[in-house]
Amino acid sequence: MTQFGATANPKDPSEVNVSQPSDALVARAAAQSAFNSLFLGLGAVALLVGAVGVANTMVISVLERRPEIGLRRALGATKGHIRIQFLAEAMLLSFLGGTVGVGVGTAATAIYASTKDWAVVVPTIAWAGGLAATVLIGAVAGLLPALRAARMSPTEALWTI
Repeated sequence: MTQFGATANPKDPSEVNVSQPSDALVARAAAQSAFNSLFLGLGAVALLVGAVGVANTMVISVLERRPEIGLRRALGATKGHIRIQFLAEAMLLSFLGGTVGVGVGTAATAIYASTKDWAVVVPTIAWAGGLAATVLIGAVAGLLPALRAARMSPTEALWTI
């Protein structure tokens, strides 16, 4: 501790006052860490709910569109075409949801920052990462329904008409 004063002010080390961080600062840092963890967990739950929503929507879409799948397969569409179609729809659905979420989050950030007279700053990595995460989660959530639709035989699908 005595070397801090000499390092900070070599001409007059006795004028430097060195102290330990108070318990209040330590408690504040712990509370901030808990708050950040809470918001991270809340975001993870929101992404999980979104993934379940996309998967549910795509499963229902596959069930309702069996005649379309059968007709396309009968007219020459391959399993890959059907798989790509449903996977692209899932990714588009999740991208649109992510875009709305990023927009609402940015608006909430702007409103809060303006009430506190702060500069409105939304880092590129935050909104781009959010969109990338939603598209990735949409692709994962839509993969099983897309595979299920692609495995459907044309006769089985057309039989449901």
